[in-house]
Amino acid sequence: MFEYLRTLLGLTVLVYIVASLILRSRRPWIPVWCIMAFASFMTILFGLVSFDDVSSVIDLDVILFLIGMFSLVGLANSSGLLELISLWFISIFRRRVTLIYGSSILFGVLAAFAVNDTVALMGPPIAYTLSRVASIDPKFMFLLLAFSLTIGSVMTPIGNPQNLLIAIESGVEAPFITFIIKLAIPTIVNLLLTTYVMLKVFKIKDSEVRIGLIPHEVLRSRRDAVLAGLGILLTIALLVINDVLELYGAPHIRYRGVIPFVVAAGIYLLTTKPRDVLSEVDWGTIVFFITMFITMEGIWSSGVLQPLLNLLLPTKEYGISSILRITISSVILSQLLSNVPFVKLFIRYMNDLGYRGSDTAEWLTLAMSSTIAGNLTILGAASNVIILEVLESRMKSTITFVEFLKIGCLITTVNILVYLIFFII
Repeated sequence: MFEYLRTLLGLTVLVYIVASLILRSRRPWIPVWCIMAFASFMTILFGLVSFDDVSSVIDLDVILFLIGMFSLVGLANSSGLLELISLWFISIFRRRVTLIYGSSILFGVLAAFAVNDTVALMGPPIAYTLSRVASIDPKFMFLLLAFSLTIGSVMTPIGNPQNLLIAIESGVEAPFITFIIKLAIPTIVNLLLTTYVMLKVFKIKDSEVRIGLIPHEVLRSRRDAVLAGLGILLTIALLVINDVLELYGAPHIRYRGVIPFVVAAGIYLLTTKPRDVLSEVDWGTIVFFITMFITMEGIWSSGVLQPLLNLLLPTKEYGISSILRITISSVILSQLLSNVPFVKLFIRYMNDLGYRGSDTAEWLTLAMSSTIAGNLTILGAASNVIILEVLESRMKSTITFVEFLKIGCLITTVNILVYLIFFII
C-alpha cells in the first residue's frame, strides 16, 4: 500500500511538471525555474526526498561549474568580447544563408569540444548579434543555436555530461576515438540537414549581409575582454585535458565543476567591476538545477518509471532491435527526467540487464539518442533551459514549450533517422 502511494505521488509530480510546461505558453512570464522549484517543494512535501537527504542529491559539481562559467561568459559579454567575436565571424560571410550554415557548424563544433552547456552560456549573445546584423528572426537563431549545440555534442565523449558518463562507466574501449569514428560524419550531416530544414520552415531568403560596425569598436573594456578570453580558453583547455586524462585512467580532477569556478575566483579581483561580474550569474538557472536534482531523485525513487522501463527494454536485446529499443527509451524518458539524470540511471539499468563494454553500438546509441532527445522539448536537455533563461531574463523574449515542440518534432525525427541509418548500414 505504501509503495503504491509513493508511485502515485511521483506520478502527481511528473504530471504537474509536464502540464505546467505546456500551459506556460499562455503565461510565459512564469520562468521554468519557478515551475521546477515548486516541483521540488512537492517532492519534499510528499516525502519522496527527505529534508536530511536534500543536500546529498544536489550535484554541487554542476552548480560550481555553472557559477564559474556564468561569471566568465558574463564578463565576456559585458566587456564586448562576445559581440566582437560575433562581428568578426559575420565578416567572413557575404550571404545570409551561408552565414546561417556557418553558424550551425560553429555552434556544433564548439559544443563537441567545449561541452554543450558551456556553449549554451556563451551562445545567446552571439546568436542575438548574428540575428540583428543579418536581419533574421531572433527566435530562428536561438532555435538554431539550441539544435546545433545538441547535435554537435553527440560526436565526442566530452561534448556533454551524459556522453562522459557513458564513456567512463560503460567500459567501451578507446571511447574518444570510437566516438569520433562512429559519430562525426552523421553529426556533420545532421548539422547541415537541420539548417536546411529550418531555412525551409522559417522561409528564410538569401540576401547580402552588411556590417554597419567596425568590430573592434564594440569593445567596452579591453582589460575585461582579455581577462574573459583568457579565462574561457584556460577553462576549456583544462576541461578537455582533464577529461582526456580521465578517459585514459591518468590522475585527474574528479569534480570538474571546480575548474571554471576556481578560474573565475582568480579573475574577480582583477576585473574593473567585480560586483557586476557576479551579477551576470544567472541565478534562475542555478535554482533550476538545484531543484531539478531534488525533483528527479524523488520521481525515480517513487518507482513511477520502472514499469515503463520494463516495457521499453525488458531484457538485453541484440542488433537492430536493441538499437531501436534504446533509442525509443532514451527519447521518451529524457523528456521526463532530462538527459543527464536519465543516462545516469539508465547506465545502471543496462548494466543490470547484462550490457558490457563490448556492446559498443548499444552504448553509442544511448549517447546519441539521449543527447538528440534534447531537440524534442525544452526540458529534454539542460542546455535548452540555460538558453531559454538567458533569452527571457536578459533579452525579454521567449520560446514557448509548444513552439519548441512543433519544430523539435521534425528536427528530432530527421536527426534520429540519419544516425540510425549510419548505425544500421
